[in-house]
Amino acid sequence: MNLIINDQKVTAKPEQSLLDMIKGMGLMTGKLSTDPIAAKIAGDVFTLNYIPLREKDTPPVRESKRKAMAASGGIVRLLTYKDAAGRETYARTARFVLFLAIRQLWPEARAVMNFTLGSGLHVKVTGAEDFSAETLKARMTELVAEDIPLRRRRVSTEEAIRYYVENGQDDKARLLAYRPIPTFDVYEYDGFADYYYGEMAPSTGFLKVWDILPAEDGFVFVYPNPADPDRVATYKHMPNYYQVYREGKHWGELMHCETVADLNELTDTGKIRELIRVNEALHEKRYGQVADLICQQGARAVMLAGPSSSGKTTSANRLAVQLRVHGKHPILMSLDDYYKNRDEIPTQPDGTVDLEHINTIDTELFGAHLSALLRGEEVEIPVFNFKTGTREWVGHFLKLNEDSVIIVEGLHALNPQILPEGLAPNMIFKLFVSPLLPLNLDDHNRVPTGYLRLLRRIVRDFETRNSPVQKTMGMWDSVRRGEEKWIYPFRETADVIFNSATLYELAVLKKHIFPLLTAVQPEEDCYEEVRGIVKILNFVHEADVDDEIPPTSLVREFIGGNSFYKM
Repeated sequence: MNLIINDQKVTAKPEQSLLDMIKGMGLMTGKLSTDPIAAKIAGDVFTLNYIPLREKDTPPVRESKRKAMAASGGIVRLLTYKDAAGRETYARTARFVLFLAIRQLWPEARAVMNFTLGSGLHVKVTGAEDFSAETLKARMTELVAEDIPLRRRRVSTEEAIRYYVENGQDDKARLLAYRPIPTFDVYEYDGFADYYYGEMAPSTGFLKVWDILPAEDGFVFVYPNPADPDRVATYKHMPNYYQVYREGKHWGELMHCETVADLNELTDTGKIRELIRVNEALHEKRYGQVADLICQQGARAVMLAGPSSSGKTTSANRLAVQLRVHGKHPILMSLDDYYKNRDEIPTQPDGTVDLEHINTIDTELFGAHLSALLRGEEVEIPVFNFKTGTREWVGHFLKLNEDSVIIVEGLHALNPQILPEGLAPNMIFKLFVSPLLPLNLDDHNRVPTGYLRLLRRIVRDFETRNSPVQKTMGMWDSVRRGEEKWIYPFRETADVIFNSATLYELAVLKKHIFPLLTAVQPEEDCYEEVRGIVKILNFVHEADVDDEIPPTSLVREFIGGNSFYKM
């Protein structure tokens, strides 16, 4: 069989793995920045242990393998840590070795994946009085040095459930009880079996760059620097963001919804309706608390930022309602209206325009207008016409009275370049909105926070713009890069970080999105990313409870029926 691996022609021999082939090609250098971790074939990600040509196969396996190779025309693209799928493969491998080491050192301990924060994964450890991050790091170093092969084995779902029950891992047993597929894949070593819903590196020796740091309740595993994978990333403790994650976990405990299995039980029993009511009440209470803080501070302008599909528009409107309770006169403004005319925006070296760059905003004009408004002057506010790509002046004049509070929503609202100099610190209140879903699949697998925003975006794009999944997915990497550069560096400067996730949301969104995702074909570029989402949603039971969701809910911004858009 003839293959093309990274544009090089290679002849695959029977029973020869991709790893054997790339070693023969001299592509393994021992550096994480350049060494392949996995491979992409026809839009799907494969382990480097994958064997393209076998001498003996049962027909279903042979047909499956041939189908992938045929769809790609024999073309294989190798993935490194610089690829998103390569980083995910590395992260799954790291988690297997981490939890293996913990099981070997502290067999009775419970280790729970809490959340990923920046370059670090926080893991909570209980039931190990002598737990030490230093001891864990030493054992993991040994496991990496042993270069243990990591091979996947397929078992029946019933067998997997029995194994996890016998080993005291009820979290996994409960989750698998909802699995609609009769088989389950596991990775095994030294009596430890686990799975992370995607491919892993061929062996533990691929974990070349990492660190383990002590942290409250457990430890932080630090990943390589994405920009320079041969170095460990610099882990920055973010106390405000960390506190919001902890608050989210507390909400999950309060509502008895900490895992997907919990959510399914609430859905199946009809108690999800109560979950919706409590979750919405918690949000409303939090908006009220934010309004209290704004009024106590005497702020006249609220700068509200957040990543794509975080619910900024609904948050601005719900906050406005709470400010009215205080007798304030809230005024909504959008930074989008301060976009420069498209022909005034500098182009990048490749001739394209980065529409998420700070230089797309007329920061000087916005700063002048904000200063004038806070001085009590009347200002004409522009309106940006997205069809023509130009800023228009349509006679929209604005002047504040003594009870006015401006709520400014926008991608760059927390960027220091937006605010004019000389303002009294108490005049500005900074609010960051982001959905930080505190829901786990099981102790060792979280529902990635980014998935929730992506699901929201896919549903909204399809419902309001008839935009297909493929188009939304095609833009997502660019959106995420923009967020990493222009939003997240300033989130810790916010006076309040608002968690806009709802625990019931996955069950509601599945009805809207699952048919769209399962229609994506293996040969499409976004297939692997879509399949990762489908693997999680396969465990989630649909909830037909749209009638329970209030018209002011954040979720309504994405599934429709949001009353703020009818004003």
